Amino acid sequence: MRICFPTEGSAGLEERIGEHFGRVSTYTIVDSETEEVEVIPNNSTHKGGKGLPADLLAQEDVDVMVCSGLGRKAIRLFEEHGIEVCIGAGGRVKEALEEWRNDGLKSASRSDACNRHEFGDHGHS
Repeated sequence: MRICFPTEGSAGLEERIGEHFGRVSTYTIVDSETEEVEVIPNNSTHKGGKGLPADLLAQEDVDVMVCSGLGRKAIRLFEEHGIEVCIGAGGRVKEALEEWRNDGLKSASRSDACNRHEFGDHGHS
């Protein structure tokens, strides 16, 4: 499986999880079978490019998005692409990956959406 984490840099497994998945600079993708780590730039419309983050990650054959949280629309778009979303991640990619492997993260539904995203306040505490 290809597991994706929203990140701010290119440090791979040592990189910190970004607080707003759509506005991060990079996405770190880990293949859970081969342990290969790939860092790609966020070229979505949130960063001046084309398409939405879910579209970008679907093109990268991502199976799971692991993040701290996200809004209802984003959850719906990931669902439409068949990408599972797990929320509650924080810290570094390697820590979040371990949490995901141990079923320590919640699988997101639209009722789990960050309400702040619905009103334009993207800050997380």
